[in-house]
Amino acid sequence: MTEQTLLQKIVSQAQQSQKEMEKCSQVEVDQFVKAIGKVVFDNAELLAQEAVEETGMGVYEDKVAKNKGKSKMIWLSLKNKKSVGIIKEEKAKGLLYVAKPKGVIAAITPTTNPVVTPMCNAMFAIKGRNSIIVAPHPRAKKCSAHTVKLMNEALRKLGAPEHLIQVIEEPTMELTQELMRAADVVVATGGMGLVKAAYASGKPAYGVGAGNVQVIVDREYDYDQAAQDIIAGRKFDNGIICSGEQCVITPIEEHAAIMEAFSKHGGHYINNPEEIERFRQVMFPEGKINTQLVGQSVQYIANMAGVKVPDTAKIVILQAIGKGKQDVLCKEKMFPYMVTLSYNTFEEALEIAKTNLYYEGAGHTAAVHSQNTEHIKQAGKSLPISRLVVNQPSSTGAGGSIYNGFNPTTTLGCGSWGNNSISENLSYKHLINVSRIGFFNREAVLPSEVAIWN
Repeated sequence: MTEQTLLQKIVSQAQQSQKEMEKCSQVEVDQFVKAIGKVVFDNAELLAQEAVEETGMGVYEDKVAKNKGKSKMIWLSLKNKKSVGIIKEEKAKGLLYVAKPKGVIAAITPTTNPVVTPMCNAMFAIKGRNSIIVAPHPRAKKCSAHTVKLMNEALRKLGAPEHLIQVIEEPTMELTQELMRAADVVVATGGMGLVKAAYASGKPAYGVGAGNVQVIVDREYDYDQAAQDIIAGRKFDNGIICSGEQCVITPIEEHAAIMEAFSKHGGHYINNPEEIERFRQVMFPEGKINTQLVGQSVQYIANMAGVKVPDTAKIVILQAIGKGKQDVLCKEKMFPYMVTLSYNTFEEALEIAKTNLYYEGAGHTAAVHSQNTEHIKQAGKSLPISRLVVNQPSSTGAGGSIYNGFNPTTTLGCGSWGNNSISENLSYKHLINVSRIGFFNREAVLPSEVAIWN
């Protein structure tokens, strides 16, 4: 069977399955969605081990936590939400809202998140009574396929339509591009080349932009708490999360004290120009990220650079020589390393963050550790970001948490700054069409022209 024939078969099966899903009730839909999350939760350890072994990236314990945490939080956010039939009524406006599926969803998933991204996309797609075809990264095809197999086994027990979730077991770039053109909607999570291809597919698409989270530590904040939260975020899964902290921006007179706080909690600060240049060369040869370092440990990367760091170091913080294009280290680093810069005024801190974001990562995320509400609002108003994470780890908070109001997801839109169609966290609402029924209101009274214009 040729690749094209195989794809035609998969898409045809998905279309038939989706038609059957349209007949399902809200109760049935929610049973299916719950089962998808629960089977990943129940197999969190196995799937985490398979992901680490196949991709060679990340940390087993963190992947277990991610599998359990994302499955719980996404289901918690979806349960009791209406997605079938009439989902909302606005009596004062005489409006009824009717949810309808979008069809076959093509989900392009990354090597950095080969388990929870297929799970998340499947939960959102099924919540909207769609079918879904997962195209995994070639370096993560086995663990992604196993994840889909487990989800299908759980659905089969509930009598769900067959072929509701499918996976391309031998993915290629050509197959993925064909899938995007054949599906009704594309959800692309991965590098910018992939996202551009998704938007060029001719189909409605949801993609993500590059991450490069700027972290501002405000004056008079608890520096020990800030250090603990930032380290927890930066070290998680060896730094492969797109919402992971990248640059810590400190008050200039408190810089030494803040670096000392980091040191107490496992952060290793380096300000030796020669050693930093070694890291610069190994991390960004010819100005591009060294993909062989993605998801690797602090010590592995230090050995590659020929620099000695403590065995106890959880993250490394390098002193940057300038903001934005002045230092290639101000780009996104998908490993447990950060850079640091300092500011005199909070406005200068915002300018540093903005410059680094426009260098790479505009539209994604920034973080602030502050007790000053006005400063927090100022950051939210002035930075080119879709989300500002406040007083918590960014990598585990930006994608939704019990401790904030962001939609739990694995796909974080970056708005027009990141050439994305949404500037929020992807949810099931993006995978449903909504018909609006508008009743004629005979009692409506048009205000006078004086009232309208004054």
